[in-house]
Amino acid sequence: MKQTTYIQAITDALDEEMARDESVFLIGQDIGLYGGVFKATKGLQDKYGKMRVIDSPISEVYIAGGSIGASLVGMRAVPEIQFADFITPAMDQIIQQAQKVRYRTGGEWWAPVTFRVCCGGDVGGGIYHSQINEAWFVNSPGLVVVMPSTAYDAKGLLKSAIRSNDPVIYFEHKRLYRSVKEELPEEEFLVPIGKADIKREGKDATIISYGYMLHQSLKAANTLSEEGVEVEVLDLRTLLPYDKEAVLESVKKTSRAVIVHESNKTGGVGAEISAFISEKIFEYLDAPITRVCGLDVPGVPFAPPMEHYYLPNPDRIVDAVRELMSY
Repeated sequence: MKQTTYIQAITDALDEEMARDESVFLIGQDIGLYGGVFKATKGLQDKYGKMRVIDSPISEVYIAGGSIGASLVGMRAVPEIQFADFITPAMDQIIQQAQKVRYRTGGEWWAPVTFRVCCGGDVGGGIYHSQINEAWFVNSPGLVVVMPSTAYDAKGLLKSAIRSNDPVIYFEHKRLYRSVKEELPEEEFLVPIGKADIKREGKDATIISYGYMLHQSLKAANTLSEEGVEVEVLDLRTLLPYDKEAVLESVKKTSRAVIVHESNKTGGVGAEISAFISEKIFEYLDAPITRVCGLDVPGVPFAPPMEHYYLPNPDRIVDAVRELMSY
């Protein structure tokens, strides 16, 4: 076992997949000589050369388009989008090309691209360096969308994503890069796409979350445990396609559901999961389904008190569960 941070797990996954498969290459702004703005690709250009770890222009449309084109002729591209906030120039390439290529060709072509997207708030990044925008992609069948919350899942899911023949949006939360670490096996392992994971067992209510908010949910669960309320915390890990069976199984057991995510409430992942639970197992519910989410404002505030107010936190999650327990 090896003590590994979340970001080192990403680096290790990239290294292992590049060593295993010569068709895997990386491309992005500052990822080569500089090692990436967050140092996720540090040392990889020295090891694999400039033709496989490519410093790109500051152009997301070029990064996405070049990666998709290369994937159509047998390469496996892993482009880095330095901040999720700036993925919009690449949306046409991702949504109109990568997402649809397998469908429009009847399965004859596919685009095995893994878009590493650095995302998330609680880092003082302000309006243009704190977004996630995962709901844009969860509404795009044909893509796979994942967001790991632990070092183990970060490594295992990235390796699975690179090996997938589908285009994958791999969200990695900046707040977790060096704040989360754990002992990982030195032997190879994969985490399956589309499978949720119970990070904490419970019987009184279910919290469904992912990414950084998974850790906020676990803190809330620990607080509630001191009050005699045992909450189950389900980590989705994959947002598209999400693990519907795991969601239903957990909520059937606890009869209460709270969905926690960092991005805006309206039209978010939580709205979809809430509707799904209501459609399938309404009769099992003892209380309304609750969502604890980011506020419906244009962007994440820069001032620390305002950013704290915007983001879900353990206190807000605890209050939501307490209210459910009152029914």
